Amino acid sequence: MADAYPWQASLWQQLVGRTQHAHAYLLHGVAGIGKRALAERLMAYLLCRQPTDVGACGQCKACHLLAAGTHPDNFILQPEEPDKPIKVDQVRELVSFVVQTAQLGGRKVVLVEPAEAMNLNAANALLKSLEEPSGDTVLLLISHQPSRLLPTVKSRCVQQACPLPTPAMSLAWLAQALPDCSEEERDELLYLAAGSPLAAVRLQAQGVRQQRAQVVEGVKKLLKQQLAPSQLAESWNAVPLPLLFDWFCDWAQLMLRYQLTRDDAGLGQGDMRKVVQYLAEKTPQPKVLKVQDWLLAQRQKVIGKANLNRVLLLEALLVQWASLPGPG
Repeated sequence: MADAYPWQASLWQQLVGRTQHAHAYLLHGVAGIGKRALAERLMAYLLCRQPTDVGACGQCKACHLLAAGTHPDNFILQPEEPDKPIKVDQVRELVSFVVQTAQLGGRKVVLVEPAEAMNLNAANALLKSLEEPSGDTVLLLISHQPSRLLPTVKSRCVQQACPLPTPAMSLAWLAQALPDCSEEERDELLYLAAGSPLAAVRLQAQGVRQQRAQVVEGVKKLLKQQLAPSQLAESWNAVPLPLLFDWFCDWAQLMLRYQLTRDDAGLGQGDMRKVVQYLAEKTPQPKVLKVQDWLLAQRQKVIGKANLNRVLLLEALLVQWASLPGPG
């Protein structure tokens, strides 16, 4: 059975308490809060022949088939390769599944993740099934970025926001998930994961704290003119571009916030607090705004998997960053 996370307890009771289920749900929220686990748990509940308020029974024929990955009335649609789009041919296969009669005589359940990975043709091909699924079919769409979905897709679903756990709840869960990490390390991981506990666990497995330390040290040497932008760009080959742009966007935002509020408590993580404050005090605000605009535009390209020259992009970033202190 899929994991049941404590911050989803209220939402789960709300979902299973429905007397009649919608034909399509859109489960949305930030990445790393357990939306896939919630969808899988709901899928098992909807397919189970003897469900309880807790979830699927785990003992009936439907539960055994689902656990074995051979349930004939279950369909999972996702990209064929990580970070690739869901293609229209995949959706047509799903549509063929939807129009069939349930082989076990109960419901058919479809899970789509991430829904925003569907290209325009794929999304349009799904509309008919979303509006009028045949038989007792329930479609569960998972989205990390619902703003990227077609309005016609969203309007055909019951839109359900999935809760972000409180920091206290996340840290309590991380204490069990990452017992070998110190409290300070778990705090840092949760900050780097923007409050998403499952994302924090993934970041720990990727060695993100070590990567962050490498980047912070490099930025400090850059500002002291101990390293050239080209040297630094090449030394960050192992650090994912999305992480780098997330961090630099965060630092630019913190600089602006400090310039506006002079609030020492709003300088972010301790590893860059002094650097952020120094840059905020030494850089004209229009210059910070210009760099922030550039960062956000490039970050969008990175997230959109644009064909970018990594080293040249990072060199351009670091040249601008090194020039921040001083007149515009």
